[in-house]
Amino acid sequence: MATMATTRMSSKGQVVIPEAVRKRLRLEAGTQFVVVGKNDVVILKTVQRPSMRDFDALITEARRQARAAGMRRSEITHALARVRNRK
Repeated sequence: MATMATTRMSSKGQVVIPEAVRKRLRLEAGTQFVVVGKNDVVILKTVQRPSMRDFDALITEARRQARAAGMRRSEITHALARVRNRK
């Protein structure tokens, strides 16, 4: 069951997440969010590091797709070098 509450934005653009919501979602100071806004809807989505198991699955899938696309390791290395040199 969702916890619902109201809040306001401060003059500095800050929004307080009500205590009941923070407790229910176990949100702590320093929690990071992705903020998505469209029309009159704002969505806050917590950012969480993937577990090592999930990360390994992501890497395995990325490698599978790269092979299926016919990419070679050298092409990926060169692409990464180009992007890193843009900074």
